[in-house]
Amino acid sequence: MDLATSTVLVTGANRGFGRALAVELLSRGAAVYAGARNPDQVDLPGAEPITLDITDPASVAAAVKATGDVTVLINNAGSPPGADLLTGDLNDIRLEMDTHFFGTLSVIRGFAPQIAANGGGAILNILSGLSWVSFPEVGAYCAAKSAEWSLTNAVRLQLADQGIRVAGLHVGYMDTDMVRTVTEAKSDPADIARIAVDGIATGAYEILADNASRQAQTALAAGVTALYPQLP
Repeated sequence: MDLATSTVLVTGANRGFGRALAVELLSRGAAVYAGARNPDQVDLPGAEPITLDITDPASVAAAVKATGDVTVLINNAGSPPGADLLTGDLNDIRLEMDTHFFGTLSVIRGFAPQIAANGGGAILNILSGLSWVSFPEVGAYCAAKSAEWSLTNAVRLQLADQGIRVAGLHVGYMDTDMVRTVTEAKSDPADIARIAVDGIATGAYEILADNASRQAQTALAAGVTALYPQLP
C-alpha cells in the first residue's frame, strides 16, 4: 500500500500512541484525520481534527458523514485498564467492553463501506499482548482486548473480498500516560508507530511489535500451563 496516496483516520489521535501514529503517517505523506472526543486537543500540523467518540453511535455516524475519502482506518482509541473481573465495578467493566469491543466494532461498521467505496484499503486494530494472556488486576481490559482480537479475525474474513485488509497490532507496554505508573520496561511509541505503519504498508495481517507480544504468542501456542505457570 502506498501511504502517500492514502487518507487515514486515526482514532484517539490527540495524545499517546494515537498521536505517534498520526505523526508517522504524516511523515510518509498520508492525509490524516485525527479523531478525538475533543478535537481542540489535537495539535498536529497537517492533520485534520475530527470529533469522534467511539462509544457514541451518533458521533461515529457524524464522523462518517464528515469524511468520505478514508481508505485506511486505525482503531487506536481505548480506555485505561484497571478493573478486576471479580471485584471491580460492573460499570467499569462495561466501559472496557464498550470501548475496545463495541466501540471498535461501531467504527468498523461505519467506515468499512466508505473504504470499500474508495477502492479498498486497510483497517488496523491496536490490540495488545494482553489479548493473549490475562492478569487478574486488569482482567476486564484483557477480556475486552481478547474480544477485540476475535473481532479482528472475524471481520478480516468478511472484508477481504471488498479489498479491505484487516490487521491487528500486538504490543506490550508503551511509554504513554495510560501506563505511567507501570515500572516495567516500555517501548517508545514512535518506534512502535513506525513498526505499525510498516505493517500496513506491507500488507501484514498480524504485527507483533515487541518481545512481550512475541513471548505471549509463543506461550499461547504452548497452552494454559505455559501462560500461567503459577497454577498448581
